[in-house]
Amino acid sequence: MAQCTGSSYPAINSSDLAEIPLATPSLAEQQKIAECLGSLDELIGAESQKLDALKTHKKGLMQQLLPREGEALPRLRFPEFQSSQEWETKVGGNLFTNRKEDGEEGLPIYSVTMNDGMVPRASFDRDFSDIEDPAGNKKACRGDIAYNMMRMWQGALGVAPGDCMVSPAYIVLKPRRGVCAEFFAYLFKLPQSLRLLTATSRGLTKDRLRLYFDDFAKMRLRVPEYGEQHRIATCLTSLDDLIAAQINRLSALQIHKQGLMQQLFPSPADADA
Repeated sequence: MAQCTGSSYPAINSSDLAEIPLATPSLAEQQKIAECLGSLDELIGAESQKLDALKTHKKGLMQQLLPREGEALPRLRFPEFQSSQEWETKVGGNLFTNRKEDGEEGLPIYSVTMNDGMVPRASFDRDFSDIEDPAGNKKACRGDIAYNMMRMWQGALGVAPGDCMVSPAYIVLKPRRGVCAEFFAYLFKLPQSLRLLTATSRGLTKDRLRLYFDDFAKMRLRVPEYGEQHRIATCLTSLDDLIAAQINRLSALQIHKQGLMQQLFPSPADADA
């Protein structure tokens, strides 16, 4: 950066660039390093395409396994349910109750995200020590759905992986008998569901929308019987597991490339020595 000019947008001209000394290996070694990193880039590109393909497949599968807006049946049903009745229309209050239990000492605290469901609050780079008192949080039990009432219209919800505590600003939905929470976690992510959640929320502007349980309880939802709910949820969860594994594989390759470049190229201090 010593040769750069400009305070707001540092830049370097071609004549100054030509004067910068660079430590370079022989042409044969240059080619070997380029071939190595080029092959790794190709592998990263291929794995990235696989990830995109899995995400696209999941999106398309959800559109097929869940009915379109205004329709009573999905376009695709598993063989064992093809002769089953149409999906019934039920209101949210007949599917879930509103859990209002205080937090308990020793339970982990979870937060709801829009993309990753429920995640440990400790995973965030923030200090939450002022709101860790159990009495100031709600309890969620394994299999409950917790949603951020201020962001439900954006899909901020998740299924509790175990007994835990959540923010008092969340609504905790306790599934009634015959309800598969994981199925509804996917159903609520559909574009038509998000539009319904938005229309059901209260507020003058989008940044002030709130979805209270009393309003959620009146929402009309098309749902199949429990067996089909569970089958759909299992299928989509398996696909999510594949996507997560692919993300980890891609991340490992990118870290490997970064480490390899640090090993194949000298540091500035080594180059000047």
